[in-house]
Amino acid sequence: MAQIFSLEYPQSLGVYDDYATAQKAVDHLSDQEFPVENVLIVGTDLKQLERVTGRLTWGRVILSGVAGGAWFGLLIGLLLGIFAAEGQWLQAVLTGVILGVVWGAVIAIVGYAMSRGQRDFSSVKTILPSKYELLVEHKYLARGQELLASMPGTTALS
Repeated sequence: MAQIFSLEYPQSLGVYDDYATAQKAVDHLSDQEFPVENVLIVGTDLKQLERVTGRLTWGRVILSGVAGGAWFGLLIGLLLGIFAAEGQWLQAVLTGVILGVVWGAVIAIVGYAMSRGQRDFSSVKTILPSKYELLVEHKYLARGQELLASMPGTTALS
């Protein structure tokens, strides 16, 4: 997998403020029949953002565990229901949901209790690049620079 993300002696074609502009530059290269299979778009200057979505309480933790367990139990119940004897389909689904609710709550309670109040909030995380750099194999650098210089309305940062 890493092989596909590597170039032989990569060189910078330009740095852009946003992904859309970098993508537009690659599209321009492609329209000019440049060998774009030798180009990488690399997000650089990474920032991790974490948005706090709420305070965790025992009630929210248990409710979240119950809800997640119910969905998982429903899935398992439906799968078991396929193989259930005739007339036992609904019982298999309900059993799956009930067991999912119970185990979801138990797992959530144990997990929250083990945190000992070290993280009493919920959040979502993402990693965002600040810049996008176009890298190209060294043997295509001059042609790529020439084509991007002729691209109307777009300027790279470097």
